[in-house]
Amino acid sequence: MSTTATRATSGPARRRDQRGPGTVRPGSPRPAAGPTRTTPARTTTAAPARGPLPPHVLFAERLLAVLSGARPVHWMLGQTVGEAYDQLIRLAPTTPLRARGARPVVRRCGGFPLRPGVVEAFASIAAGEQVRAMAFRLEQGTDGKWRCAAVELGGERH
Repeated sequence: MSTTATRATSGPARRRDQRGPGTVRPGSPRPAAGPTRTTPARTTTAAPARGPLPPHVLFAERLLAVLSGARPVHWMLGQTVGEAYDQLIRLAPTTPLRARGARPVVRRCGGFPLRPGVVEAFASIAAGEQVRAMAFRLEQGTDGKWRCAAVELGGERH
């Protein structure tokens, strides 16, 4: 009798305990109550989701993608108004925000509303030890969409 009791606790029940709480062996029925997870919970250090990003943060990423050569300039068609697209056409071939070795990232981004529907924004772009400045203007159209109206890099208007 002790042999049967040992086998019962060392068989499938023991394997389920080794996988962690709430796990179920493939092909076995799910328990009627309790956790429904099939993997143990993970601990992450990521910040909780805060909702959609503000338009100036999204556009900083988009402009960086074009000005670093990661995306073609025509990717910004429909997302620009006025002379901004012409500025990007002049700037993009030189990839002014591309850096050797390190991938450029938006380090800091901020925006200042001038009036309803108009935001002046800035971003610092870091790639390794190199840090560059980018300023841009966003305008909200009658359709509610934000579009880039002007771009400046490193203090020079392009």
